[in-house]
Amino acid sequence: MAQVATERLDEMQDPELSIDRALEQYLKLGYSENWINQRLKSIEIRKELTDEWKKRGLKEGVQFATLTDIITKAWSDKTTKEYKILKGLKKENLRDNMTNTELILNMLADASTKDISAATNPKDFEESKKVAKQGGNVAKVARKELEAKTGKNVVTPLNAKGLFKEKDAPKKLKPKK
Repeated sequence: MAQVATERLDEMQDPELSIDRALEQYLKLGYSENWINQRLKSIEIRKELTDEWKKRGLKEGVQFATLTDIITKAWSDKTTKEYKILKGLKKENLRDNMTNTELILNMLADASTKDISAATNPKDFEESKKVAKQGGNVAKVARKELEAKTGKNVVTPLNAKGLFKEKDAPKKLKPKK
């Protein structure tokens, strides 16, 4: 325990050590360096979004969770809970179980929401909900376009356990009737 405490104190003095430790953990779990870089960038973008929400007077907890759910539903057509069920997750972090493409679209949704919020200055939670939907819709357009070009679903049941297994590759889209 003393070693862990020393490491955490060191990380307080040099936050880059925390990033290095997270990088090490992701590598040990079998993630690719490309995926890890995407994930670290997604954390930065998410932080920018939550900073924007705080600036607008929104509250961490229920309001942030509601807005996140709106963004997720808008771009992926699934609530956060539905998305976690699809991936077979219980308490695990959803973003830690996304493919590169899912992460990129999630980042696009978060970044778009932040940019739209900064441009339109929503006055309250209700206006911020509309902005969250708009931001998520930007990524939805990209998802739909990609799915049309590849014939494959972007939102997949792949999770960290199966992320790199070929047999779990995204399924072909069903043709529209």
